[in-house]
Amino acid sequence: MELGLVGLGKMGGNMRERIRRAGHTVVGYDRNADVADVHSLEELVGKLSAPRVVWVMVPAGEPTQSTVDQLAELLEPGDVVVDGGNSRWTDDEKHAGELAAKGIGFVDCGVSGGVWGLENGYALMYGGDAGHVARVQPVFDALKPEGDFGSVHAGKVGAGHFAKMVHNGIEYAMMQAYAEGWELLEKVDSVTDVREVFRSWQEGTVIRSWLLDLAVNALDEDEHLDDLRGYAQDSGEGRWTVEAAIDNAVPLPAITASLFARFASRQEDSPQMKMIAALRNQFGGHAVEKK
Repeated sequence: MELGLVGLGKMGGNMRERIRRAGHTVVGYDRNADVADVHSLEELVGKLSAPRVVWVMVPAGEPTQSTVDQLAELLEPGDVVVDGGNSRWTDDEKHAGELAAKGIGFVDCGVSGGVWGLENGYALMYGGDAGHVARVQPVFDALKPEGDFGSVHAGKVGAGHFAKMVHNGIEYAMMQAYAEGWELLEKVDSVTDVREVFRSWQEGTVIRSWLLDLAVNALDEDEHLDDLRGYAQDSGEGRWTVEAAIDNAVPLPAITASLFARFASRQEDSPQMKMIAALRNQFGGHAVEKK
């Protein structure tokens, strides 16, 4: 089938290659002319035969909204837009309504796989009308990993990005647990080879996982992570997961704590810990460290 793909960054560029390897035609557009097949959205739409499918892989928020707005004016009734970025599920509902008014279908798709997806395949979670999903199915089949799993029609519009959001929230908590365990192992004198302890967990333990494998890879490159600063950004999905938990009265203590730990990583000198130190000094005479 033919596919228009908007956004050819680290994920989008590899996705274009994997879809082409499966025998499909992909017309890609990116603001970076060096990687683009066409030079405008207008040219992209013009090169596709109706009914068209256009997959959007740009940052969430205004970049996605702007792209959807432009496609709404360029596409025709019967065409389908897929948002494969990390949009919030509430934006999906808005985009679906705007496009439906023009007779254009909409599918939201959470995509996981990162830089490994080209070779290993991408885990896909998508939401939308069954008819619209069926139109995109050949592309889903091309992108997914080999085997029976790794791809799911999660429900109605918004379900794909909601599922991906929860996936990323779980990822936050899992990474935090590995990080805390690693720091404790590094801290004690009795453990002399933390990297090999992590490596030993890769087989036969209940905590083995791809994330553990990646942790070992990182330690192989920099055994004590001396070259890294202890700073971790969050991309939005962790916050949205916690907000959704509040809205639905679902307790998420581990995921919430892992999000707050990332916030703490951005403080060179924690204001909260200043107050804790001052209080401990006031009630117990505990020593404080001065700048």
